[in-house]
Amino acid sequence: MWKLEAIADAKPIQFHATFVQNYRTFWVNVTSRTLAFTNDSSGPPTTSIKLTTSDPTVPSKTALHHPASPAISISRGDCGLTKVCFSQPPNCDPAANADCYFMSAQVFPRNEGVHFEMTGTSNGYIAFGFSDDQAMGNDDIYICGVGSHGLVQVQHAFSTGRTPPQALPLGNISDVKTSVQDKVISCSFTSSNSISTKRTTGLDEAYHLLFAHGPSSNGKIQYHTATFTSTSKVDISRPQLVRTARLPHIIKAHGALMLITWMTSGTLGMMVARYMKGIATRQSLWGKAIWFLVHVAVSGVTVAATVIGFILAFSHVKAWSGGAHPVLGCLVMILSILQLMLGLMRCGPQHPQRFVFNWSHALNGMTIKALSVAAIFTGLKLIDSTPDQWLMKVMGGSFGWEAIFFISLDFHLKWKINNEDNLGSKMTTITILLFVLFFVGNITFLVALLVGIANS
Repeated sequence: MWKLEAIADAKPIQFHATFVQNYRTFWVNVTSRTLAFTNDSSGPPTTSIKLTTSDPTVPSKTALHHPASPAISISRGDCGLTKVCFSQPPNCDPAANADCYFMSAQVFPRNEGVHFEMTGTSNGYIAFGFSDDQAMGNDDIYICGVGSHGLVQVQHAFSTGRTPPQALPLGNISDVKTSVQDKVISCSFTSSNSISTKRTTGLDEAYHLLFAHGPSSNGKIQYHTATFTSTSKVDISRPQLVRTARLPHIIKAHGALMLITWMTSGTLGMMVARYMKGIATRQSLWGKAIWFLVHVAVSGVTVAATVIGFILAFSHVKAWSGGAHPVLGCLVMILSILQLMLGLMRCGPQHPQRFVFNWSHALNGMTIKALSVAAIFTGLKLIDSTPDQWLMKVMGGSFGWEAIFFISLDFHLKWKINNEDNLGSKMTTITILLFVLFFVGNITFLVALLVGIANS
């Protein structure tokens, strides 16, 4: 409480305060209405205070709220009835699935405003926008993310393409609620702002919906790690369930080519060089062992397909995208080309330094294999729109299947070396049977993954 003595020429005053409920819940920069002083001339010189009709001051570009407990409630309730809903995976419910990326818009009568909701798992920010097309650029967007101060904030911005969006005044925004729990960021707010892109303006116009999420650094959003868009333009004044656009065909081709390459020819090249040297040792072609020619052929195909897949992806994106997947992909391509070059420049089998090539060639091959598996996992993570992430689970099964057979073939190789004299032909038969069994299972996993990519 503050008591002020009578002052003849007192000026209006506005209070700024911070309120703390507990460690996790507090409010900053809370402003009062402007206080104006009036003197009552009919009595003794006293001063009374009355509230004017001016509104509290709010930040022009961001609305700040600390994550409270519990998180704000956002669900699919009334989707298609009173509000427009847009999500990935399709038709997911954020109230039941933490991996659901979701936004909704409910327009008030006579277009007096829109109540927006958005939620999703991210280590930086989530955002949705309105666009004239399905590509980033010239879009009216709202961002919900963690700022440099550690508080969740709502921002209004205009996307200019592949450069950071331009911040806009927050405008007529009210009823802002935000939270973040276990990396699930949620925001809801009411906006009386109009929607404006380069070519279209108005709440009753149709726009493509965009959704993106990614990391942030010191409150500044970084390049998104994943996005999804609507299949067609949407009028948010008409409640409906918005369908998510499928992947571009060129990206599907990239994913399919990389899967086929590294689950067949890439794996075959490694396995032949390690486990098949003792087969058909008395037969040769063009003066070279059969296993060596197979190894060179499938390895060359693997490198060529990797380069083609790299070109397909970058020709579509036309820029560097964020996240681990492009980094891993570039490493795989660089090391694969290096592996091919080292193979061409290798020294002879009897050279005293041959062991250097043998070890470096083997270690680089294992590194490429590990990076390729990581690249496939991160790539599937970007495109897997299934509710239970079954593409990731299938790939996990494929990785386990491959690991089992590599271990089995290693044990069999050591057993074969120790018993070559007694069980030579039988050992060869077992090796071939293990190879056949492995590739039957591997191709089964591959077909399942290709079907998943086709439906993404």
